[in-house]
Order: sequence, then C-alpha cells, then structure tokens
Amino acid sequence: MTDPKISPDKVRKPFFRWKRQSAREAIKPAMLSDTDPQPLKHPWYRSTPLKIGGAALCVLLIVPNHAHGQFGIDTAAIMAALSKMQSLMNTYIAAPLKTMNQYEQSAAKYEQQVIYPLTAINQAKSSVVQSENQFTQMSNMFRTVNVSSATLPQSHNLESLLLSRNAANVPTVSTQFQEVYGVVMAQNTTSPAVRTMTDMTDAQAQDSMKRAIEIDALATAELSEADQMGQQITQAAPGSAPILEAEADVWVVRANAYTQAALAELMRTRGIDLANQSKVAKLATTDNTGNNNLINGSLTNR
Repeated sequence: MTDPKISPDKVRKPFFRWKRQSAREAIKPAMLSDTDPQPLKHPWYRSTPLKIGGAALCVLLIVPNHAHGQFGIDTAAIMAALSKMQSLMNTYIAAPLKTMNQYEQSAAKYEQQVIYPLTAINQAKSSVVQSENQFTQMSNMFRTVNVSSATLPQSHNLESLLLSRNAANVPTVSTQFQEVYGVVMAQNTTSPAVRTMTDMTDAQAQDSMKRAIEIDALATAELSEADQMGQQITQAAPGSAPILEAEADVWVVRANAYTQAALAELMRTRGIDLANQSKVAKLATTDNTGNNNLINGSLTNR
C-alpha cells in the first residue's frame, strides 16, 4: 500500500492562496478521471487553527501590558518617604537657616541705622564737597598768584627760574646765579681765605635755590594728588573709606619727609651764615694782628 504522504498525486496547497492558478493547474483536474477523488479546495480566507493561533500570538505581542514604575515600588511608599524627607529638612535645615536669616537682617539693620546711617553719610559727603571746593580755590590761588618782583633782566630771569616749580630747571640755576651775583674772585686779587669763604657761600646759596625749586615741584605734585583723593572721597562708598585713609596716610608720610628735607636745607643755609660770620671775625682778627705788628715795628725802628 502506497503511503499517502508521499503520493505523487497529492496536491500541495500554499499557506495563503492569493496567487493565481497556472494554466497547468487549471487543466489538471480535467485530465483526471471521473472516478478519481477530487481534492477538497478551501479559500485562502478561511480560518484554520494554525492561522488563529498565529494571529492571537501577534495580538498578544503587540498589545502593551501594565508597567510598574520605580522598580515596582508602590507610589504610596514613595510619597511617604518624600514627605518624611521634607519634614526632616524643615526641622533640621529650614529652622536654622531661618534663624541665621533673622540674625543677618538684624545685623544689617543695626549697621544701616547705627553704624552707617544714611543721613550722616550724606552730611559727611556734603561737608567733603564743600571742603574740596575751598581747597580747590586755595590751590588755584597758590598756583596763579604772581609774586615775582625783580625788574632788571638778569635778576628777573633768576627769579622766574626759582619760582618755576619745575625740577627740570635746576641745572640752569648756576649759570643764572653767576650772571646776577658774579663768580668767585680771581686768584691773587684777594686772600685765599676770602676766596674760599666766598666760594662756599655761593655754593650753599645755589644749593638752597635748587632745593627750593624741587620742594615747590613736590608741593605741586602733592596738591594734585590731594585734589584727586578729595574727588574720590566725594564719590566713594562708606566701605572704601579705610583704603582711601591708608593712601592718605602714605602721602602724609611722604609730605613729612619732604618737609624734613626742606628743614635740613634751611639748617645748612643757617650754618653757612654762621660760619661766614665766624670767618669774618677770624679774618678781622688776623688783619688786626698784622696791623698791630706793623705799627709796633714802625715804632720800634724809630
């Protein structure tokens, strides 16, 4: 008996029958005898158990399932943990921060009303502005008032040089001085002692004039710096006052140093004056001694 599974006459049906039958397949049933059993044909759209199972499996794969967030933890547990965390933060963080905020507000209020009151600050600024205006007028008077009094050309040039307040004019003082006061006497025209005293007196006089020009230049620079610092003070905030005060202290130290230099120059000038007086007395004594010897000799020879 032939196995029906391997029968050559068995018709292979496709899974889906949407293809057209070929001409050979159309005439094949006609060639069969009437006694042969006709194969049972089913339309492609008829359901079979296999088709139904595949469709159900596809639907199960496509339809989404319910998902649980937070690794399956319940939402109520999460909300309870968050509420507990918020309570702890309010107790141990918010309360200290609130206390610190109140303390900072009290300190700021104390500074604004007691230490740095706005009314006192405005009054101080107004007073500084008035003082600066007065200082500006004084500075302009110091710079613009002409005190020159010489009338002759040579003396006028030397006086203008001494009042120039320009340290660059110091090297030309010696030339102008010699044009007004002359040079040291020539040798053999007077005694060496007189020439030495004259040379030293002229040197000290020129040194004092040069130092006076330098001190005037320094005073002008200090006045300019004081004006700038005064303008900064009128526009400065209260917190920057210590910085400006420190800078002012530095300039005070410098001004004291310049004052000490001027005082030293005055002492030198006074010392030369005293030395000249002593030298004049000594020269007079020497001359008197010489004259006495001449008189005594003249009387003795008689």
